[in-house]
Amino acid sequence: SLGKLFNKTAFHRSQTLGYRNGYAVVQPPTVGIGGDRLPVNQLSPAELDELASKAPALTYGQPKQAPPAEFIPAHVAFDKKVLKFDAYFQEDVPMSTEEHYRIRQVNIYYYLEDDSMSVMEPVVENSGIPQGKLIKRHRLAKNDQGDHYHWKDLNRGINITIYGKTFRLVDCDRFTQVFLESQGIELNPPERMALDPYTELRKQPLRKYVTPSDFDHLKQFLTFDKQVLRFYAIWDDTDSMFGECRNYIIHYYLMDDTVEIREVHERNDGRDPFPLLMNRQRMPKVLVENAKNFPHCVLEISDQEVLEWYTAKDFIVGKPLTILGRTFFIYDCDPFTRQYYKEKFGISDLPRIDVSKKEPPPVKPELPPYNGYGQIEDSAQNCFVLIPKAPKKDVMKMLMDNGKVLRYLAALDSPNPEDKDRRFIFSYFLANDMITIFEPPVRNSGIIAGKYLGRTKVLKPSSSVENPIYYGPTDFFIGAVIEVFGRRFVILDTDDYVLKYMESNAAQYSPEALLSIQNCAQKHEAPALELENKQTEDPGEQELEALIDTIRKQREPHPCKDNIREAFQSYDQDASGYVDKEMFFKVCDSLNLPVDDSLIKELIRMCSHGEDKINYYNFLRAFSNGPG
Repeated sequence: SLGKLFNKTAFHRSQTLGYRNGYAVVQPPTVGIGGDRLPVNQLSPAELDELASKAPALTYGQPKQAPPAEFIPAHVAFDKKVLKFDAYFQEDVPMSTEEHYRIRQVNIYYYLEDDSMSVMEPVVENSGIPQGKLIKRHRLAKNDQGDHYHWKDLNRGINITIYGKTFRLVDCDRFTQVFLESQGIELNPPERMALDPYTELRKQPLRKYVTPSDFDHLKQFLTFDKQVLRFYAIWDDTDSMFGECRNYIIHYYLMDDTVEIREVHERNDGRDPFPLLMNRQRMPKVLVENAKNFPHCVLEISDQEVLEWYTAKDFIVGKPLTILGRTFFIYDCDPFTRQYYKEKFGISDLPRIDVSKKEPPPVKPELPPYNGYGQIEDSAQNCFVLIPKAPKKDVMKMLMDNGKVLRYLAALDSPNPEDKDRRFIFSYFLANDMITIFEPPVRNSGIIAGKYLGRTKVLKPSSSVENPIYYGPTDFFIGAVIEVFGRRFVILDTDDYVLKYMESNAAQYSPEALLSIQNCAQKHEAPALELENKQTEDPGEQELEALIDTIRKQREPHPCKDNIREAFQSYDQDASGYVDKEMFFKVCDSLNLPVDDSLIKELIRMCSHGEDKINYYNFLRAFSNGPG
């Protein structure tokens, strides 16, 4: 040993201190110093015997007794723990000829928490027996001595009597089996549940009856109840007066072979909303010879008057059908009807027939002949709407060309020699494309001059009422022929403003019109038109001049012309040339002026300025031969 000690080079000690779960743990060494093997038992046999003879109480003292286990009441330990047994009992049926007894299956529940029991019968549909809870939960008496049933008394394959009824326990669930076996109870083998003979008899297939040779109406009713064939048909009555093509729906009830015809109403069709054209009834197809004069509207038709009734095979898509004197054409049916005909009659192709008629092209409304009153567009509004509205105007054109007037000198193209020297002034208003014609007065011509045509649009001879074409500014040039309501006029000359307008808008005029511009410019030194060059002059002044000239010709100069002028000037303190209308008539009455004459009234109207002023300067010119 001493030699080994001197030859030993490793003196490390094994680790005996460790940590487990955060706690220091002392472990006994497995090897000695330097890895030497430790002896298994380091104590001598004498020491071992001494240790074996020593009592632990001398070292550790008397052992402490373990605390008693905590008490758990039964309603807590066995809460919601229930033993379930499958059982049945036999019940006598004395008042029935089909069964003498009845087997009723039940479930028996044993509640471990308070040793109570209950009996439940599963509910069977249409059993006719009050089922459900047969015995409510409580402790059941076992005998007359006051004992109650305990779970130790329950087992498979035994009979228990509860309130005079004997129940046979045949089986239990898995929890009940494990609990009883854990308590040392040996369970009997399970038994088969007894079956009720009457219930098993009802489960058998129904008896198949043989249908008699005659047709069974009850079978037809039960088989085809709520099965209806639907057909879509039309009744074309367009051949009669005020007739039309109307849509109907034909229902054929398979349960009793009755027919019903329903009307198809559309929105705003103008008809009363009657749903049925023909009430549901059987329809005769062929009557007997003696039943042709049968009063159908009074009495019902029976089988004695009918040889053949309408059936489902008579309703075929694409064929006409006459019912009560009306011929219906069937053009379609619903999917159920198609399937029925395919299975019953083998008809698989029932196409849908298109019976829609193409609408005729809309009739273009023809306007009545123009009567000559008003504008064509304005008169045509009465043919379009019930309450006519004024035709729309080109507001932009009216604003851009407001006050622009083109004036032309024209001659009347007439075979009459009296019209050879007559001249007319055409005024074309660019704002609204209207024309006025004025005839200047000619002394001793015998023709009343003045307004020849009021402001209006003039149609071209080649236009129609449906497509009116009016004269435009490009139609007026020197040499052009203008036809106005059957009268032909030839343009002779224009004013300077028209020449400027044609030059600025040369692209709109024809070469013939542009040539006339050059010719007119060359004859500029010739006598021009007696038209005013001002573009904004009102053509009504020309009419006023013609009226004044007419009054001068018809009447002699008034002897008190100067007195009249002085009378009006006395009331015109501002020297504006206007007096009040009331004061004007007082002066005329005091000087005996003929204000009741028709020409004088027109002169007063043309001299009026506003509602209460009159220009007496122009009025006095009619009563003198001089310029005024």
